[in-house]
Amino acid sequence: MTTAGKIGLGVLAIAAIVGGGFGYRRWTQRDLVTVQTSLAGREDLAAIVTASGEIKPKNYINLGANAMGPLTEIYVKEGDHVRKNQVVARIENTQADADVAAQKATIASAEADSSAAEAGIKAQDDAITTQQATLERYRNEAQRSKDYLDRYEQMYKEKLVAKQDYDQKKSDYESAVASVHENEARLAQSKSQRSQTVAQLTSAQRRVTQAQAALARLSNVLARFDVVAPLDGVVTDLPVRVGETVVQGVQNSAGSTIMTIADMSLITAEVDVDETDVVSVQLGQTAEVSIEAMPNQTFTGKVIQIGDTAIVRSSGLAASQSATSTQEAKDFKVVVALDHPPGDIRPGLSATAKITTAVRKGALSIPIQALTVRTKGDLEEQKASADNNKPLDPAEEKARREEVQGVFVVQGDHAEFHKVETGIAGASDIEVVSGLDPGATIVTGSYKAIRSMRNNARVKVDNSTAAVVNTQS
Repeated sequence: MTTAGKIGLGVLAIAAIVGGGFGYRRWTQRDLVTVQTSLAGREDLAAIVTASGEIKPKNYINLGANAMGPLTEIYVKEGDHVRKNQVVARIENTQADADVAAQKATIASAEADSSAAEAGIKAQDDAITTQQATLERYRNEAQRSKDYLDRYEQMYKEKLVAKQDYDQKKSDYESAVASVHENEARLAQSKSQRSQTVAQLTSAQRRVTQAQAALARLSNVLARFDVVAPLDGVVTDLPVRVGETVVQGVQNSAGSTIMTIADMSLITAEVDVDETDVVSVQLGQTAEVSIEAMPNQTFTGKVIQIGDTAIVRSSGLAASQSATSTQEAKDFKVVVALDHPPGDIRPGLSATAKITTAVRKGALSIPIQALTVRTKGDLEEQKASADNNKPLDPAEEKARREEVQGVFVVQGDHAEFHKVETGIAGASDIEVVSGLDPGATIVTGSYKAIRSMRNNARVKVDNSTAAVVNTQS
């Protein structure tokens, strides 16, 4: 055999040996699964619910028109700070102002009549006092005349005085008695006139009260032409101008909105939380709020309100009022009060809130992607061929289809499925409550391997950078 032939046989022999070794290796690794792993360890976990919405003041009021007419004055501009009961705008009020002025004149006239009646009563009281004194004087005169008459009558009987003198004293007494009766009548007349004047005073006073009530009504009507701030706050919206006609609201028709005043002392982020997350949100939970208009800043806050009404995401209407399908996604309004809002914050800014719904210190955690499910039937060992041909009881079949949540734990060159109970979920890790020991090596990738790997499958661990990148992609 020539040298070239020997060399050719050697090359063929080497090729046969290499090919045989490669084939044997492929045959022995035909069911080997390449996986990536990590260790189950303890760390602090926080469950976060993220929702988007907008910045709103906790309390704001749309000031509407309480009267109809053109705006004659607007005393503020958008962004101005106003105080409670401050007049911020005025509607043309000529007729209402004239009605108030006329009613004030009516009150003044009624009060003048009342004052005159009071003066009349005082004058009549003085006259009554004088009349009573005069009556008392005439009564004294009548008593003195009676005494003279009695003495003269006795003396006349004793023939000591002439009949003419007796008759004179009798006439004087009768005249005095008549004067007493006359003054008694005058006193009664004065008292009657006083009673009449008192009635006139009562009537005048009631007219004053009536006129004052009418003035209160007209003043209320006039006050409706002034737009007054109901609270301390900031003018956040001013959609009208001087000269525009505004109208008050009536049934089924809203009135004109003149401006919006917001109480900026309490700023909130009103966000829409998905129906699957709202059950874990509770009052008082802390939140971090980011505002798109203020990048690189985060504001802390607390949940102060959780809506009870579901809102259809597509229409923004309450689910009870929506005519669309009840299968649509729904949200719930959650209000987060900011602890220290910046001074230049404005209502309507887009915001995102991250609400911390639960915290676990030193929780046993694993990457979320390591978690998978298998049916009980997949986890059970293969039965004998005779048993495989035996039909299953419906209850057993249902039990075999029941899903089990767990992870694959690497033990030697095999991956064994372990059922686990989970707790709260963080951004990338999830808490394991039971079924796993700290330090266990668990399969975290690839996604395809975790989804398709069978229990007790042979595995090959490859945690190289290239493998991890391929898994993530």
